[in-house]
Amino acid sequence: MSVVTVILIALVALLAGMEGILDEFQFHQPLVACTLIGLVSGHLGAGIILGGTLQLMALGWANIGAAVAPDAALASVASSILMVLALNGGNVKQGVAINSAIAAAVPLSVAGLFLTMICRTLAIPLVHVQDAAAEKGDFKTIEVVQWVAIIMQGVRIMIPAMALCAIPSGTVQSTLEAMPEVVTGGMAAGGGMVAAVGYAMVINMMATKEVWPFFAIGFCLAAISQLTLISLGAIGVSLALIYLGLKESAKSNGGNGGSGSGDPLGDILNDYK
Repeated sequence: MSVVTVILIALVALLAGMEGILDEFQFHQPLVACTLIGLVSGHLGAGIILGGTLQLMALGWANIGAAVAPDAALASVASSILMVLALNGGNVKQGVAINSAIAAAVPLSVAGLFLTMICRTLAIPLVHVQDAAAEKGDFKTIEVVQWVAIIMQGVRIMIPAMALCAIPSGTVQSTLEAMPEVVTGGMAAGGGMVAAVGYAMVINMMATKEVWPFFAIGFCLAAISQLTLISLGAIGVSLALIYLGLKESAKSNGGNGGSGSGDPLGDILNDYK
């Protein structure tokens, strides 16, 4: 990689790590991080494919209570760098490079979780520093310490990214070529299952009796080969607008003395109990 490319990748990694905490501009999301690294490295198409695939898996990652989700930032940045190194070798096919990166994403996300826990632990004394500054009314110190804590989260992604960039492309290429066919085939199969697993995790979190009919309708419509993704999206938006219109109508009827609960589909299903 050129020096400019490495610097740009380090910048993307820094922003991804910071956004893993801020959640404002979503640089840590796989679709954004992988696309940006693919753009700065000259492999935009492969970056979009990798990011889109990992994004489906990350849809089911969420912090619930004290349980912290796997780190999407490190998984996205590190896996995309490995993909770029493999493609820069010249003899590795794009599909093989992407599947290998997908296979590495899950263990990398766990490693990122460990790193963010270390950073959160190191940030505890900084909170006490801010408390002391707040008692004195020193807002400048509070702001500086806040920046230090956020940049620390970005550095935890930037340092592994720089270390990966130092790996010669030929090393990654030779490693992939040395893998037996059973391993590469397994990574290809696993990469194909990522999308299904991601959707399954999302459905498991939001599955209710009101949602299942829409899932069944979408499942059947997706089986019609003549329908494009644009048409499926238009149908989904139309169903959502119809549902919202019925919901507002049910609320209005409930406010006028009706017995509607505000959930039209739920009311219909409750009538059959």
